[in-house]
Formats: sequence, structure tokens, C-alpha cells
Amino acid sequence: MVNWIDPRILGQRIAEARRARGKTQEEVCEHLGCSRPTYIAIEKGERQAKANEIVKLATFFGRNVHDLVRPTEPVVGLQPALRAGADRLKGSDAEQLNAAIDELQRLAEDYRDLERMLNAPLRFNYPAEISLGPRVDASQLGEGAAAQERQRLGLGDQPVMSLRSMLEWDVGLRIFYWELPSTVAGMYASTADLGCCILVNRKHPPERRRLSILREYGHLLVDRFKPGIDYLSASRRKPAKERFAEAFATSFLMPATSVRQRFNDIVNTTGDFQVADLRRLSQSYVVSTEAMALRLEQLGLISKTNWRFLKESRVAPGQVEERGVLRPQPIDDQPFPERYLFLAVHAYEREEIGDSDLAHLLRTDIVTARELAANTLRPLVAASSGGASGSSLRPAARSS
Repeated sequence: MVNWIDPRILGQRIAEARRARGKTQEEVCEHLGCSRPTYIAIEKGERQAKANEIVKLATFFGRNVHDLVRPTEPVVGLQPALRAGADRLKGSDAEQLNAAIDELQRLAEDYRDLERMLNAPLRFNYPAEISLGPRVDASQLGEGAAAQERQRLGLGDQPVMSLRSMLEWDVGLRIFYWELPSTVAGMYASTADLGCCILVNRKHPPERRRLSILREYGHLLVDRFKPGIDYLSASRRKPAKERFAEAFATSFLMPATSVRQRFNDIVNTTGDFQVADLRRLSQSYVVSTEAMALRLEQLGLISKTNWRFLKESRVAPGQVEERGVLRPQPIDDQPFPERYLFLAVHAYEREEIGDSDLAHLLRTDIVTARELAANTLRPLVAASSGGASGSSLRPAARSS
């Protein structure tokens, strides 16, 4: 099992797993029943670990054996800097957050391994980093950066339905959804090898996730190589970088020009702006009702008094639909980016990987993995039969 593994790479992975688990070398030696010099030699790659030792180490570190014995060079560790920002939480929330940090590392490595296997590197198309000076209005700068980024990507000022997919394919972000404590919106990290990685709280509503994706992207524009965790905070005065990220996300999702135009169209047509109009407008941009109300207030289109009145108003869902609200778009709830899923299924179809490998990549059992593969291939085969090139296919649009 271990003869084909480079002992240097194996040692690096064992050392990374030990540090991620918060274990000392002495604790590991006691668990293995070996001397400290022997274990140090394993971490340095000077001694090949035996098969039974690898199994014991994987169990002790809470990892799969697969994570330790993968043959490729480890990705630059995302965990250390993220763990430094994880000390706000205690107990089970802290455990869940640290587990998600470890999972982001593993997902990033799996993604990179798939790209190398299929010779399909992700194309990075990032804008220049933005500097936040001490005298700069961070919120104003964030709004301007959002407008520039929309223009750079050719989006105009209309709502973006498939936000996650667009940011992956057109910008080169790696966006995962994973279970996080409810007080955490997401996390972000970037390396020269992997590019920008984002992990968003899968338990949050779709509208919240879209906002979180863009907040993390906003952080990466001003702190590209400084990983961080985005907590949901009610603090009155936020740091400049938080204000920038918040303004960037809000303005990207709800551009001032188109929101004003749609609001004025409603008022000019009906002579008023009611709760059903607010819900219709928020659904058009795939944001929460509260987020849209706060945006309208920010743009001076409604007052705080108007928002309180709208918040206290009641309208039946059927009445909203009758008034022309858009029906919900299919929701993207997949933990993995579309491209990651496509590459995994493509590798499986080409028999580069087997059933168990596919199940590992999709974090599920073999039966479910096969079903996911079939469901992923079905629309691609249909599109291919219509004359499209399979290598450039993008999955059908969904709301992020």
C-alpha cells in the first residue's frame, strides 16, 4: 500500500494533519508506541511509515487514509490562518467550524487533483487588488468597485441569476457550500496555486448565501492573501474592510441604477409602493425582502418609517403571485461548484477514477454518487447531441 508513496509528501501530510488536529509530536508517539526520533523521521520523510502506522495516524487525526496517502504535493495550507480567526466560538460550534476549515483544505486538494488528472486548470480572471487608504470612504469605494466589476464582466446593471456559476466560470473562484455554525456566514482564502477559495454556510437561505459569496469576494479584493472568517455581527461600527465588503456585495446584487429604475416604474404605474411590490422586487434580484428594503432606504427611495410599515403589512403568497411576481428559480444547493462536479463525473466517465473514488470526491456513498453522475451527464449528453462542444459546456443556469 505504501511502497508507491513518496515518503517526503506523506511526511508533509502527516505533519499538516497533526498540526490541524492540535496534537504534539509526543502525543502522536504515545499513540503509535514509537520513539520521538522515529516519528520525527516519518514527518521529515526520512523513514517510510508502515501501512498499520498510517491507519493508526489517520484514525488519531480524524482523517481518511485517502487524505494522507494521496500522491500529489500538498496544497499550501489554508488552515493555519483560518484557525487563527476561529477562536470566537466555543464548544460544538468551534468543533464544527474547525471541521469545515479542514474540509475546505481537502476539497481544494481534490479540486486541484481533478484538474491535473484531466489537464484542465481553472482560468483565473481576477481584477486588480484594491487598496483601502485611511481617508477613503470604504462603503463608497465598495459600491464603485462593484459597478466596475459588473462592467468588467459584461453584466450591465440587471439582476444576476446564476451568480455562483458565473463567478466560477468567468472569474475563477472556487465556491463551496458547507455546514457551518449559524453565526458564521462563510470563509475565504487564496493561494497562488489554488486561486481564491470561498466556503459559504449551506444552512443559510439561498438569498443569504448569495450575499455571503459576494462579501467573501469583496474581502478577497482588498485582502487577497489574508484568509478570514466572516461572522454575522451586529456591531454598530465595523472596520473599513468589512464596510467595503458589505457595500460591494449589496451593490453588486442590487445595482443602484436598475433598482431605482424598477422602483420608479412601479410607483409611476401604480401610484404607490406596497409590500407585494417589495416582495416582487426582492425576488427579481434574488435577495431577501429585508435586504431589498434596506437597499431602497439606502438609496433614499423609502424611509425607515415606510420600511416599518411594509414590514408590519401582511399579504397572502397567492396575492403576490397574482400581481406578477416571478416564480422562484431552481435553487443551487449543491455543496460543490458546478465545475468540480463536472470534472469528477468526466473523470469517472473516462474511467480515470472508479466508484469509490467518485464517492469520495462527492462525499457520499457509491449508489448516490452514480445517481449524481447520471444526472450530471444527462443534460450534457442532450446538449452535445444538439451540436454543442462538450469541452465548453456549462450546466443549466440556476439561482445561486
